[in-house]
Amino acid sequence: MSSSTATTTMTAEPPATAAFSASISKPSHSESKPPLPEPSPTRVKPSPPPEPTPAPKDAKEKSEPTLPANHTNELVDADIIDMVTFNQIIELDEDETHEFSNGMITAYFAQAEQTFKNMDIALNEEDLKKLSSLGHFLKGSSAALGLYKVQALCAKIQHNGQRRDEEKDENLTEEESLSRIKALRLHVKEEYDIAEKWLKKWYDTNTTAAPDEEDS
Repeated sequence: MSSSTATTTMTAEPPATAAFSASISKPSHSESKPPLPEPSPTRVKPSPPPEPTPAPKDAKEKSEPTLPANHTNELVDADIIDMVTFNQIIELDEDETHEFSNGMITAYFAQAEQTFKNMDIALNEEDLKKLSSLGHFLKGSSAALGLYKVQALCAKIQHNGQRRDEEKDENLTEEESLSRIKALRLHVKEEYDIAEKWLKKWYDTNTTAAPDEEDS
């Protein structure tokens, strides 16, 4: 046996030893670290639902301001009369007797009642010109007191007496005009009656008697 052969035999590792060395230098891919335990999920305590806001015991009391006992409800007043115009008339009074403005109101009542009577006569006579004139007259006096519904209806009587439909901008026949005025005459009297009742109640509630009347 030659010397080279003997050297190879001495340096070569047995197969079992080589496999063992390889297993130490190269870890097996099949081996893996044991899995770490998963952290237990943190349980969040749910927040309690918000408590409902209690409704007011009386919603009407909360929404409407408290007014003096002798004060009328302006939300209702505005459906009958223009309060800006009416308050301007009240400011002309010198004291709480409201003598000046009450005189104006009383005169208006007398004029209106007579105007309605004259309208009925003109309707019977089918006098459109007269009806137009009467509508114009009551329209102006009603506007001066802030009775805007009476004013608007009287304006329609005025225009229908002229055989005109101002809203549609067209002419009317005599029969159409008379028919419309008859219906308007009934409607305007209804609105007038409501306004008259409101005005009388206002003065009864807000008027202070003059000193000489209290003494008597």
